[in-house]
Amino acid sequence: MNYRLFILIIITLFFFSTSSILARAALIENYIDAFSFTFFRLFSGALVLLTILYIKEKRVNLSLKENWISSFMLFLYAITFSYSYINLDAGIGALILFAVVQLFIILIALIKKESLTLQKAIGIILAFLGLFYLLFPEESFSLSFFHVFLMIIAGLAWGMYTILGKGCKNALQHTADNFTKSLLFIAIFFFFFVSQTNISLNGVLLAVVSGGITSAIGYALWYYILPQIQIITSGIVQLIVPPIAILLGVVLLNEELTFKLFISTDIILLGIAIAILSKRRV
Repeated sequence: MNYRLFILIIITLFFFSTSSILARAALIENYIDAFSFTFFRLFSGALVLLTILYIKEKRVNLSLKENWISSFMLFLYAITFSYSYINLDAGIGALILFAVVQLFIILIALIKKESLTLQKAIGIILAFLGLFYLLFPEESFSLSFFHVFLMIIAGLAWGMYTILGKGCKNALQHTADNFTKSLLFIAIFFFFFVSQTNISLNGVLLAVVSGGITSAIGYALWYYILPQIQIITSGIVQLIVPPIAILLGVVLLNEELTFKLFISTDIILLGIAIAILSKRRV
C-alpha cells in the first residue's frame, strides 16, 4: 500500500468517525429528530458535491439510469443509523454496525474468491477481539431489539454501498449522483413514516457539517480508494472507526478516558496492521 493511499484512508476514516460524533451530539442532546438530521445530512452532502463537481468539470451530468441501488443503500444506511442511535447505546451500536459490515464484506469477498491469507485472518480476529473488549459492557444492560435490528440493516446497507463502490471510475461524479438520488428516497420515507419533526439551529448545523463535510468528502474519498484495495481490506480498515470515534468523544464530548480504551485501541490497531501489511496487493 503506497503512502498516499494510506494517508487518504486515514483521512477518510477520520471523517467517518467525526460524522458519527456529530450524529451522536445532535441526537443524544435532542437538538433534532432522526429524520430531519438524515435529511439535512444528505441534502447538504448533495449540495456540496454538486458544487464541487460543477467547479471541477464545468457541468453536472447526473444519470437517470445508473446508481439507483447504491443511492438507496446510502439512504438506507443513513436513515437506519440515525434512528437506531436514538435508543441504542453508542458503543453497542458501533460494535453491531462494524461487525455486520465486516462479516458481510468478508462473505462477499470469499464469494468473489478473493484470497484470505492466514496473516489477514489473524489480523481480523485480533482486531475483532480488541473491538469486542472495547465495547463489551461491564454492567447489566438491556437492548431494544428493534433498534438493534435497525443497526444491523445499517451495517448491511453500508457493506453493500462499499461493495458497489469497487467498480467506481469517477468517485466525485458517482458520490454526487448517490447523494442526489438519495433525496428521493428520503422524501418517500417522509411521506409514509414521519408524522412530526423537531428542528433547532444547533441540530441543523450539526447535520449540515456531518453531511456537507465529513460525509460528502469522506464518501467521495472512500469511492476513490475502493477500486485500489481488496474488498476484505476495505472491511478490515473500517474497524478503526469505532476507537477513533470514542477518542473523539473523549476530546469533544467529555467522555471518560480509561485504561480499557488504551489497551483495546492498541489491540485493534495491531490487528489492522497485521492484516493490511501483507506482501500481497491490498
